[in-house]
Amino acid sequence: MDSSELYHVKQQFTLGAYKSLVDLTLPDPNSSDYTSTLVYQARAHIALDNPSGALHIIPSDTENVALKGVASLARYVGATDEITKDAALEELRDLCVEIEGEDAEAEEREKEIVKVLAGTAFARAGEIEEALETLGAGTSHESLEAVAVTVQIYLSINRPDLARKEFERSKRWAEDDILLQLIESSISLVTGKDGYNDPNSFYTEQLANPSLTSPHLLTARGITRLLKGEISGAKSDFEEAVSQQGGKVDAETLAAMTVAAGLGSGKQVDVEQYWSQLTTEYPNHPLVTDVVKKASVFDEVASRFEVPPVAVRS
Repeated sequence: MDSSELYHVKQQFTLGAYKSLVDLTLPDPNSSDYTSTLVYQARAHIALDNPSGALHIIPSDTENVALKGVASLARYVGATDEITKDAALEELRDLCVEIEGEDAEAEEREKEIVKVLAGTAFARAGEIEEALETLGAGTSHESLEAVAVTVQIYLSINRPDLARKEFERSKRWAEDDILLQLIESSISLVTGKDGYNDPNSFYTEQLANPSLTSPHLLTARGITRLLKGEISGAKSDFEEAVSQQGGKVDAETLAAMTVAAGLGSGKQVDVEQYWSQLTTEYPNHPLVTDVVKKASVFDEVASRFEVPPVAVRS
């Protein structure tokens, strides 16, 4: 069983309180919580788009498979060329093979973390089948983190039905904890079940926790409000999320702000400003790539259309 301190660290990571985690003072290296806390802190750095920060705190000579997995994911996320990315993916594949060996010196929790990290990297690389296989999708594995990533992958490829099946399967063995509730909220957010009331209630409940500061949760609730047509409330959440990040807006919040500006009664210049910032700072964001793809298709179809001559009365 996790200590109360490690439970709190895990809860912060689950609910997106990444800034609090990277600022956390690590326990004594001899503590049983040290390695697990370091893993979560390094993953928080990656979530904040700071892979170099993760690599800085992970010992270069570590033999712990979970820490090696985080380092490989950090190298993948921070890579600027395909050779480096491919090398990082191969490191993760090798780790997945290593932990399956009979002589693997790793705890079950560490092995599951490696699979989650590898699955995350494979999904980001577009290797969806490999990611799902690594995560154990559709099997009787009992790793709630793996289920969470599997569900996100299914939702990203527009298969909420499979996401729901994975969630329902996990309910047979998983305890009713925060991560399980978060998984269900993610599915409801995509499917629009019950008018988005369930995810909205979940995010609001967690935001009421005085020991938690999570811009990620604020953005999630803002998106829920956006879907419910509560434009002003959504904008308020997005603004608070940016404030909690010290004025620096992340990709998900900026994308949501762009949509909110387009739906509300704001000025067109705001929409253009947000869109320009999103395409410049986060050119690979799904919203950007989707709009660019559709614009390209539109231009292609438009080029084939011949405008008939204007009819002239004889």
